[in-house]
Amino acid sequence: MTNQLASNILINSQGQPRFGYFDSPITDLALKQFAYHTVMDQPASRLAKFLHFKQFQFISISHPDWQIGIAIADIRYAGNGFCYFYQRQQNILDEISIIKPFSLGLSMSQSPVQGCATIKAKQQIKICLDNYNWHLELSGPMFNGKISLHGATSAQPLAMCSPTGYNGWTYTQKHNALTISGNLSYKDQILDLNQALAGYDFSAGYMRRETSWRWGSINAQLPEGQFGLNLASGVNETGFSENVLWLNGQIQHLPAVDIQFDKFQDNANWYFNSTNNKLQLTFTPFTARQERLNLGLVISNFRQFCGVFNGVIITKEGDELILNQVPGLAENHFARW
Repeated sequence: MTNQLASNILINSQGQPRFGYFDSPITDLALKQFAYHTVMDQPASRLAKFLHFKQFQFISISHPDWQIGIAIADIRYAGNGFCYFYQRQQNILDEISIIKPFSLGLSMSQSPVQGCATIKAKQQIKICLDNYNWHLELSGPMFNGKISLHGATSAQPLAMCSPTGYNGWTYTQKHNALTISGNLSYKDQILDLNQALAGYDFSAGYMRRETSWRWGSINAQLPEGQFGLNLASGVNETGFSENVLWLNGQIQHLPAVDIQFDKFQDNANWYFNSTNNKLQLTFTPFTARQERLNLGLVISNFRQFCGVFNGVIITKEGDELILNQVPGLAENHFARW
């Protein structure tokens, strides 16, 4: 039986978003009720309200031998999708990128817990949300198959909304270290999903016209159990943080994390250090999915690195989690949208 979440509306009766952490995901963004204003505190036009809203959905699947990244984004001026397959031992990354001018032919989920997002060219990507579970359908020259990311009624996703700039907001919902089921093939090679773990990201809102972030993510099996990590800097740090870890399904919030790296050296190490010094990690990149677009109104400088994490995290219970060559992702992104 499908779990039905209680109604959880983001926009309040005054037309403004509710900020903070939520015990369960938002079910309705209620965009029509949002009273969008200019930076001069005047009501924004309908066109501005439409064009300034951005949304993206991302799925990461991590296996000891390979990594998959899948994304669909609607930035109004354009729609974008990509999928890639990274083979760790061979250090080979294969990818497909899709661009839809003015997001024509692109559909997105209207709710973080239901609906489908679809983009299609040579490769079709379809992401459907069913409360705590996400379903991915792929067909084309790179991937074919259907898989499900499994949450449960006891799932503990990160669900939060923070102020963004003077007049905006960003709602983010993430969950890592989820088990998956189904069937998936890469170029007619059937992939073994038994050792794979996955994570998802639903982000939407009125983000800054110029937005940049640094990000790190892990879905991996540690001796202590199924481990997920999300670290970010640049978007959701206005009074709140999206830094969290999951261990065997239980979420723990983490303090602010300083993320340092040399953006001109793709093979240089990244350094993640929390303000309380209980998280100290080094990320070594091996390869990257890169995209640089300059379409006038829209600019994107995107690099998502596949590599490994080393270091230590001290949990709230005082236990040490030792990360030794743990596969993960790091991302550096600038967007003008």
